[in-house]
Amino acid sequence: MNTITMRPPVAAAPSDRSFWLQSIGADAETLPLQDSADCDVAIVGGGYAGLWTALRIKEQSPQTRITILEADFCGSGASGRNGGQVHSWFAEIDLLSALVGQDEALMLCRATADAIEELNGLQSAGTIDMELRLDGWLWTASSTAQEGAWAAAADLCRRLGEERFWLLERADILRRTGSDASYVGIVEERAGTVQPAKLALGLRKLALARGVVIHERSPVLEIAPGERPQLRTASGSLTAGKVVLAANAWLSAIPELHPYLYVVSSQVIATAPAPDILDRIGWTDGASICDAQHHVLYYQRTPEGVVIFGRGTGGIAYGDRIDARFNRGIDGGADNMRELHRVYPQLKDVPVLYDWSGPIDCTAQHLPVFGHLKDHANIFYAMGFNGTGIAQAPVAGHIMASLVLGRNDTWSRCGLVGIDKRSRLPPEPLRYLGARVVRKAIRRKNDLEIVNKRPDPITRFLAGLAP
Repeated sequence: MNTITMRPPVAAAPSDRSFWLQSIGADAETLPLQDSADCDVAIVGGGYAGLWTALRIKEQSPQTRITILEADFCGSGASGRNGGQVHSWFAEIDLLSALVGQDEALMLCRATADAIEELNGLQSAGTIDMELRLDGWLWTASSTAQEGAWAAAADLCRRLGEERFWLLERADILRRTGSDASYVGIVEERAGTVQPAKLALGLRKLALARGVVIHERSPVLEIAPGERPQLRTASGSLTAGKVVLAANAWLSAIPELHPYLYVVSSQVIATAPAPDILDRIGWTDGASICDAQHHVLYYQRTPEGVVIFGRGTGGIAYGDRIDARFNRGIDGGADNMRELHRVYPQLKDVPVLYDWSGPIDCTAQHLPVFGHLKDHANIFYAMGFNGTGIAQAPVAGHIMASLVLGRNDTWSRCGLVGIDKRSRLPPEPLRYLGARVVRKAIRRKNDLEIVNKRPDPITRFLAGLAP
């Protein structure tokens, strides 16, 4: 019986936490695990995936004893660091169809649209104040190379009878965003933005109210598999009938999963409030906006007039070993500020008050995967959210609940279950060295294309090797 060793966590210092977390003073509210305890289902990770899994299990089996072990505090990881963008899986329906077939892809996309309505219901009922604003999600092009990036997904939606996206022209984008950097795109109207840390902490409160036990500041050091696995922390141990691993990028430490998972960084900045400027240029609502660079830009304005501006940087580490560099970039947000001022030159004199980073768990197909470890049918995993999770995690919760509870249903038979159909990634050191070369090519390609210059053939070839 081989012990599963988990990677020691690297919690962000308070000053390196996201704007979202700092602005509401987010922190731990539950006690660390002490001594020994027992439960039916242990969940490693108190982010969206772990919390939604717990809530879905409680919906179907209220008597199930669930304990969540969180290394730092709920929402301190990707769930409280992201760009706060909410949109359905219809933008990835072409990727989903290639993996699971059109019928199931359509089911999953509709499920994420339902999840957006579920979030809206939680807010409308006063259950979770997440600042959800369904003012649309814009997918745009700001250079000729980006034009039509959405065509495959939008065309497939139309063929399947789903009118989810509407074409935007330059005047539409300027009116909705206050920026003329992008000049063509599409919009998903039933989408928008949230305050992601408020959502995570709201889910924590909801889980506690429904009888889920949560221990924060309780990183799992190792798991001893068996009929009833035992999870060991620094100050206690937890025995469970079943275990759910929902620790996103940290699952790269597990040898069985690492060949299918790679970790990259995404960097985000937040400006000082500038509501007068934003109102003057016409950027007044809670729409979320992306452009179609390979290292995508994503941005929104908060109700207070703070601009959140993020960019997937593709930052990597050897062996996917996550360290403090994944909590805050070394450039002080300079790369993001350059792009912010390109898209919004009106903000060049507005100070940037926050910059932060975070690891993202990616698969080659850019879609999450669920299942159980090969030799341990009672240890389950959910991973590979690729930076898109606010509307997707509620669906992941359905899948995980069915797997954990042993249901034979649409969710447990879902094509996202099972790692055998996923592409394996190269081993080290080829993985790290190759990723560095490809990342450099992507950045060079992005910088040329954004000014409508064509990259050289070698740059295009190398950038095309990205998963």
